[in-house]
Amino acid sequence: MKLQKLQIKYGYARKNSKDKEAEAQLKALHNAGVLLENIFVDQPAEREKFDQLKDCIEPGDVLVVKSLRQLGYSYKEILDEWTTLKSKLGAHIQVLDIELLDTSVKKRKFIDGSFISDLFQQIIAFAAQQERTYIKQRQAEGIAYAKMLGRHLGRPSIPKPKKFNEIYDMWRAGVVSAEEAMKHLSLKRSTFERLVKERKEELKKEVERKVSLG
Repeated sequence: MKLQKLQIKYGYARKNSKDKEAEAQLKALHNAGVLLENIFVDQPAEREKFDQLKDCIEPGDVLVVKSLRQLGYSYKEILDEWTTLKSKLGAHIQVLDIELLDTSVKKRKFIDGSFISDLFQQIIAFAAQQERTYIKQRQAEGIAYAKMLGRHLGRPSIPKPKKFNEIYDMWRAGVVSAEEAMKHLSLKRSTFERLVKERKEELKKEVERKVSLG
């Protein structure tokens, strides 16, 4: 007779600048039945312990978090982690701050955990899409406003060195190599290539102007 795997409860907490809030997370996880040795805690802006936790989780195990913020800072992050935990790892998720979000509950007033999980994923997916749309809209509005004010967007363009035309002519004549020209002008290759392209356009326009004048 094959023995059924024992379900293990894991807890995850993420510290922040408030030590008291971190303590509250640990206390809540312990009160929810998570053994201290099964609680993984990350420092601010780190996910190393969370990755270790996911390596430990097996199908049927339960991950307990105090709030959704432990899974991510955005709807997309939350959705990605939720999908990984549920679909790829086969784990249950219990969110203590939202009593209904406990996918390990088989049945509660005619609603089981799998239904709650599917419904939650759809809601978070919609929220993540709305979040992305909102961010793109704000970016577009910001760019349009900056253009209206005449502000330059992106990195400022590096001005052409005073001796560039002279060094350019020497490079074209084969007197100096591209590496020597870049070193003499203190330019990176990408900037040198951009200025070379601009100089070629300038010379082309000069020739066209002279031809048009006869």
